[in-house]
Amino acid sequence: MIIRSGNRQAELPQDTTVEECLRALDAFPVGTLAALSGGVVAELNDKIRTDCELTPLTLEHEEGRRVYERSLRFVMLLALRHLFPYEQVRIEYSVGYGVFVRLPGRDLHRQDIVKIENEMRRLIDLDIPFEKKQWTREDAIDYFTDEQQPDKVELLMHRPVPYFNMYCIDGMWEYFYGAMTVSTGYTRVFTLFELRGGFVLQLPAGSDFDHAAPYIYRPKHLAIFNQSARWCDILGIKNVTDVTYMIEKKQLRNFIRVNEALHESALDEIAEKIASKYKHIVLLAGPSSSGKTTFAGRLAIHLQVHGCPSRRISMDDFFINRDEVPLQEDGTRDLESPDILDTALMAEKVNALISGESVTLPRFDFVSGKRLEGDEPVSLRPNEVLILEGIHALNPKISSLFPEDEIYKIFASALTCLNLDDHNRIRTTDVRLLRRLVRDSQFRGTPPEQTLSMWPSVRQGEEKWIFAFQENADSMFNTALHYELPILKPYVYGMLREVPPSSPNYLLARRLIKTLNYLPDIDPEVLDEIPPLSLLREFIGGCTLEEN
Repeated sequence: MIIRSGNRQAELPQDTTVEECLRALDAFPVGTLAALSGGVVAELNDKIRTDCELTPLTLEHEEGRRVYERSLRFVMLLALRHLFPYEQVRIEYSVGYGVFVRLPGRDLHRQDIVKIENEMRRLIDLDIPFEKKQWTREDAIDYFTDEQQPDKVELLMHRPVPYFNMYCIDGMWEYFYGAMTVSTGYTRVFTLFELRGGFVLQLPAGSDFDHAAPYIYRPKHLAIFNQSARWCDILGIKNVTDVTYMIEKKQLRNFIRVNEALHESALDEIAEKIASKYKHIVLLAGPSSSGKTTFAGRLAIHLQVHGCPSRRISMDDFFINRDEVPLQEDGTRDLESPDILDTALMAEKVNALISGESVTLPRFDFVSGKRLEGDEPVSLRPNEVLILEGIHALNPKISSLFPEDEIYKIFASALTCLNLDDHNRIRTTDVRLLRRLVRDSQFRGTPPEQTLSMWPSVRQGEEKWIFAFQENADSMFNTALHYELPILKPYVYGMLREVPPSSPNYLLARRLIKTLNYLPDIDPEVLDEIPPLSLLREFIGGCTLEEN
């Protein structure tokens, strides 16, 4: 059989392992964890039986990071079982380059965390192989029933396929919804940090395979996650199956109502702070597909309730023409950098407005990629608040353009607190990507393949230009809606299924499909329950917010 990797190829016998193939081709860089083959991830000990092309995956690749994290989580779960048998373990939200872990029935202290880390390192030094076997769904349900893990039992009962891969180390079996490394020895780089009765499992960052990323304490970010956890308690959900049961029991309508009411309460609290501080410029930032535009419109309504009229301006309208964005070394255009904003024009227009002048404002057309000139002059009424919304609004390059004592800063992001099960979270980035796929297809003329292709550069830009400044915010708002995944599914599922195996985006599309497969179809009439001002309407349509 012919095996290729990059510009190398070799003829090798059938049943040669992935690792042997890569080494024979001299295509096994330091830190290789798995390989991409035909749109799927192949583990290093998988045997190759047909001609194929292999691309090594390291921590520099998103899927490589996921392989590493799954494998390290398995080591951690075994260490916790050895030290705290029969305790429930919950792997929750992202914290920088790590994940927050807690034992719901026990607060962990520093000495506990030292023991956990030492046990993990012992297991890693033993280099225990991950045993993989194909199980039936029924066998897995029986196993997790005996293991008293009802979260996995409930989820697997809704799994649409009858067979899947289970993994084992030291007699402990787990299901991780994706590929793994071949042994515990591949997960040597990590550290643990004590946090709020639990700990952060911290991974390496980027291309540094030798050191765990430093932990950056972000109290405002953590506070908004804690608020979301309280909302989950109010809503009575933790995992996807909780939402599934609400759908099956015809309780989704009330679930939507309560979730939207929680958003209203948090929005009003922020508006009250702005009004009480007499701020005249609100800078609203957040990553892609956070719902900033609708948030800005709803914030304007709440400000009006508190006696503050407002006008909304999108920073997107100050983009330079797309064909004027400089090319990078690889020939692509960096559409995530703040340098694509005409900051001089924005400063001129905004400062003129708050000085009482009348100005014309531009409008960016996403379909043509061109900035269009405004035709009707606008001005601010006395005491009117200007809401300036854009992904870079909290970047000092932007915020320094305006009088500091006039500014109130808000960071809005969709921070999903819903898990697949106790040991497998749904990543906030995946939910935002689903939102963006729906919005781009419906309202920006962008085909799904293009949105998927752009996503890695979007994510890189967010880490570099957006999340670094989130703690500058005076307030944070979580735009996630715990009911949104089953609502987004009918809009996006078909387009994801159409991504062919030959596409470089196939792996990403399949990963999103696997998550959506655990959600049942909804009654289309339930869509009527979503308020016209819901943040979700920005993506699925039907929003009735009007421009000033």
